[in-house]
Amino acid sequence: MFSYILRRLLLMIPTLIGIMGLTFLVIQFVPGGPVERMISQLEEARKGSGEAASGGSAYRGSHGLDAEKIAALNKLYGFDQPAHVRFLQMMKNYFFFDFGESYYHHRQVVELVVERLPVSISLGVWTFLFTYLVSIPLGIAKAVRHGDRFDAFTSTVILVGYSIPGFVLGITLIVLFGGGSFWDVFPLRGLVSDNWQEMSWPARVVDYLWHMVLPVTASTVGAFAVMTMLTKNAFLEEISRQYVVTARAKGLTDRAVLYGHVFRNAMIPLVTGFPSSFVAAFFSGSLLIETIFSLNGLGLLGYESVINRDYPVVMATLYFFSLLGLLSKLLTDLTYVWIDPRITFDKAL
Repeated sequence: MFSYILRRLLLMIPTLIGIMGLTFLVIQFVPGGPVERMISQLEEARKGSGEAASGGSAYRGSHGLDAEKIAALNKLYGFDQPAHVRFLQMMKNYFFFDFGESYYHHRQVVELVVERLPVSISLGVWTFLFTYLVSIPLGIAKAVRHGDRFDAFTSTVILVGYSIPGFVLGITLIVLFGGGSFWDVFPLRGLVSDNWQEMSWPARVVDYLWHMVLPVTASTVGAFAVMTMLTKNAFLEEISRQYVVTARAKGLTDRAVLYGHVFRNAMIPLVTGFPSSFVAAFFSGSLLIETIFSLNGLGLLGYESVINRDYPVVMATLYFFSLLGLLSKLLTDLTYVWIDPRITFDKAL
C-alpha cells in the first residue's frame, strides 16, 4: 500500500506539469493579454482627456505608445523573457506555493482566493450535505418500493427538478420569495447582512442560514436526481443477489436483510465517491448562482480573471484545484480498500 501511494504521489508531478503546460501554451495564443489591455486603457484615457501628445507624454501623436514604454510594460508583466523561461519560473514558484500578484486586482492571489472561499465553501458544503442527506434515504426508499406509486411519483419530481437549470430556478425563487413580484421572505444578495458584525452570535447564525436558503436550494435541486437514482440502482442490484435470497430463507426480516447485509455492499460505490465529491463541493463555484444572488465566490473570480486576462489568478487557481483533484482521486482509491477489503493494489501500476 505504501509503495502504491508513493507511486501515485510521484505520478502527480508530471500530471500537474502537463495540465499547467497545456494551459500555459493555450494562453500564449490568446489575444488581448495584459500588455495589450494596458495599452488600450492608456489610449482610451488619452482620447477621453482630449489632450494632444506632448513631449512628456507616453504617446507620440498617431504613432501610439512609445516603444520604450511598451518594453517597460512587457518587463513589468514578465513578458520580456521567453515563454519556456516564464513557465519554468512559474512552476518553481508554485512548488513553494508562491502564486504571485494579480494583474487586475493588484493583490496577492492567495489573498483573493482566501477572501472568496467563504462563499464557495458555504454553497459547496451545504449543497453536498443536502444532496447526500436527501438522496440516499430517498434512493433506498425507492429501491424498496420499486415499481409502486411512490417510486413513480418521486422519479417524476426529481427528474423535473433535474431538467430545470439552476440559474432558472434561482431567478424563479427570487421572483417568488425574494421580493420580486410575490413575497418578500428571503434576502436577495450577499452571504450575510450589512450589520452582521453588530448582531449577537445566535442572530448571526440565523442571518447566515437565512441568506443561504435560496442559493443552496437553486444549486441543490438539480443534484438530487443523479445521486438518488444511483442509490436506487445500487440497492436494487444488491437486493437481487443470491446472498439476499439466502438471508431471507434463513428467516431474517426484510429490515434486517436491508440494513444488515445489503446496505454495506450497496453503499460502496456511493461512499467511495465521498472524498472527491466533498473536495469538489468545498471549492467549486457556480458562476450563474453567484451572479444571481450577488455572491463573490471562486466561480465569479475565475470568470473575471479570464475576461480580464488576469493570468496569475487563472494559472494559480488551476494549479491549486488540479492538485486537490488529484489528491481526492487518491483518497477515493484508498477508500475503496477501506470499504471493501477484497480490493488490493498490490499489482497496481
